[in-house]
Amino acid sequence: MKKLYIILMAAGLISASSCKKYLDVNTNPNAPTSVTANLYLSPILSWMATGPVYDGRQISRYIQNFTLTSANSTWDLQGYDPAPSDNGGMLWRTVYFDHGQNLLDMTAKAEAEQRWDLLGVAQVIKAWDWQNLTDIHGEIIIQEAFTPDPTKTAFAYDTQEYAYNEVRRLLNLAIANLQRTDGSVDAAFLGKTDIVYKGDRTKWLKFAYGLLAINLSHYSNKTALYDANAVIAAVDKSFAGNEDDAAVKYTGISNDDRNFIGPTRDNFTSYRQTAFIKSLMDGTQFGGVMDPRMTRMLSPSPDGLYRGLVTGSGVTGIAVNQQPYNLAGYAGIPVVGSPSKYLFDDKSRYPIMTYVELQFIKAEAAYKKGDKTTALDAYRKAIAAHMNYVNATNMDISGTPSQIPAADMATYLNSPSVVPTAANLTLSKIMLQKYIALWGWGFIETWMDLRRYHYLDPETAGGTQVYAGYVFPTTLYVDNVNKPAYRIRPRYASEYVWNLVSLEKIGALTRDYHTKEMWITQP
Repeated sequence: MKKLYIILMAAGLISASSCKKYLDVNTNPNAPTSVTANLYLSPILSWMATGPVYDGRQISRYIQNFTLTSANSTWDLQGYDPAPSDNGGMLWRTVYFDHGQNLLDMTAKAEAEQRWDLLGVAQVIKAWDWQNLTDIHGEIIIQEAFTPDPTKTAFAYDTQEYAYNEVRRLLNLAIANLQRTDGSVDAAFLGKTDIVYKGDRTKWLKFAYGLLAINLSHYSNKTALYDANAVIAAVDKSFAGNEDDAAVKYTGISNDDRNFIGPTRDNFTSYRQTAFIKSLMDGTQFGGVMDPRMTRMLSPSPDGLYRGLVTGSGVTGIAVNQQPYNLAGYAGIPVVGSPSKYLFDDKSRYPIMTYVELQFIKAEAAYKKGDKTTALDAYRKAIAAHMNYVNATNMDISGTPSQIPAADMATYLNSPSVVPTAANLTLSKIMLQKYIALWGWGFIETWMDLRRYHYLDPETAGGTQVYAGYVFPTTLYVDNVNKPAYRIRPRYASEYVWNLVSLEKIGALTRDYHTKEMWITQP
């Protein structure tokens, strides 16, 4: 595995000096052998927006955000693509290669130069890496991931419990560093390559608290470890509004400057919205109240009506004029610069973390501790903020997309079927509205939510399903043995080629490993 890392890093953005002696390569006289700490940052941040959406091609189908136009695709059936496919392994590559040694070098140089703001950002990013990677794969390699021993080829996996603890350790360090003003802390220096917050360390501090809230909220099934008050406290120290959102904005000019999920890059052209998301927005699950976001987020069929495909069924048997257009709102790939919608334009900014997401996390935590007044307040704020988010996002893209009028927002928010009294608020409403707000981008967090509620858990014993309307395909993938997916197996190209001994120890050589429930979702 380490050998593979070394080969990959030799072709990476910045070659690690520790690899040179091992590979016995000559120094390039036209390239720097050492660069200043902040020059690593921009590509690292870019991959924070890109890595998750790569894997979103697969996870989006587990969570029924999208489904393919063809029937019985592996991921639609809660399955996976067998070896030698690396589908579902991009964030693995992001963490160990694209970030990898580059992030380690940036961290070391920032510390040596006493650039505590940049060091804090580096520690937040590393925490983000481990958080998202363990939420996808379960057990991951942390302690032995970047060993300096070039002869080592087997790398031990750490438990998910260790990964969660390591995330909090890093965040505590980051929070301390981001509050420092001594040394060489310099917003201008950080801002030169900070494509997310332009050097504003106070917003990175809020991001750190937001990630802490996400980490703590995932313990909801572990009675002895879950602390709703700690979750709420972290959210309250995090984003104060949509203006604090972390995102990467695209220019739409060239391929790498275009949104990965936009139409021109052709990564989601055969994907369609599902019947599940449509049922959340057409009033089916909210007392017949039509969601004004639907026409700004979803795509119509050629006949002008809004429909969704049943996951795993494809378009077989559906008249052409009743088949939903693709995510960008077209039958195929439109001409570059054509007007699109929401997150699915070449120029759409792609979210990493949002105020809306965190308010829903607060609402869930408050609900679980029995404080329905606080839960309702956060819930209503989250829905209202997401409507504004939809409008702002649509204004970023090509053409002149329709905005949600204030009157329509008010009508929706004043409907008791959507925003009831505190006494009538349900966990299902909170989680379904969070699902809508994260639809199209928050694939990992939504999957974690669904797994925490085991996809089909009722809100109370014998009560309504938390994710009302979510159903599995009639037939699941053959290797599942009628069980849903709870993880994606580690990346084939590194692990199943180089690290079989360690994979065997965690049971990852079994064909149904992807159905093994993760530690964090168990009691």
